[in-house]
Amino acid sequence: MQANLMLKRTLLAAGMAGCALASPAQQVTPAVAPEATAALERMGAHLRTLKAFEVRAATTRDELLDSGQKVQFGGSVDLKVRRPNRLRADISSERKQRQLFYDGKTVTLYGPRVNYYAVVQAPATLGELAEMLGTKYGIETPLADLFLWGTDKARPGDIKGATYLGPEKVDGTPCDQYAFRQDGVDWQVWIQKGKAPLPRKLVITSTSEPSQLQYTSVLRWRSVSQLDNNRAFSFAPPPGARRIVMQTSDGKVEPVAKK
Repeated sequence: MQANLMLKRTLLAAGMAGCALASPAQQVTPAVAPEATAALERMGAHLRTLKAFEVRAATTRDELLDSGQKVQFGGSVDLKVRRPNRLRADISSERKQRQLFYDGKTVTLYGPRVNYYAVVQAPATLGELAEMLGTKYGIETPLADLFLWGTDKARPGDIKGATYLGPEKVDGTPCDQYAFRQDGVDWQVWIQKGKAPLPRKLVITSTSEPSQLQYTSVLRWRSVSQLDNNRAFSFAPPPGARRIVMQTSDGKVEPVAKK
């Protein structure tokens, strides 16, 4: 799995008790189990076969208060996807609501509570969209790895450790649990058993800071044969909505995109 910007914002440096006392000769590089990487490849290949799908994720995310105390917040993400270039994401929690609409030409970000929206030009595919939003605007595309697994952007060579942990159920669904290590991030994925190896749960732990921030999502899938209604991926401003400009990560103001 690529350590994308969503992960990078939650990364922390592995500080295991006792490591400072271990000599280099005692430190063991975690092994990469072939069955774990093979399961990841099967999952990615299956995801690429889903031309249209809907998925709902129940999420929890760690954050740090100014005092340094670690706290956890819950939320949900609802995705509607049609490959290669349609996406709608509804992100909701008690603290904020956001919607993202991608129609293959532009991407619109809308805040229902403030009734503001911004539109910018978008690249041609979902994978490129996630990369563009992260690198150019510092905006996290929800569950972006669903668009990267099984592609050359997944960069399996970045995996430093891979382990099969055994069977476990997620929401009553039999799964296999795997743990992976990359520079700056530890992550786990629960993959559904059988002919449809879908990811059913993700736990991402940053390892670049002592706080060990963690992000968890439990996925409920609804595969659909088609999402032909383009209105699901197009934004129609509600009454009184105000269009604003979007700034890049370095503070530049983007030109207004034409719809």
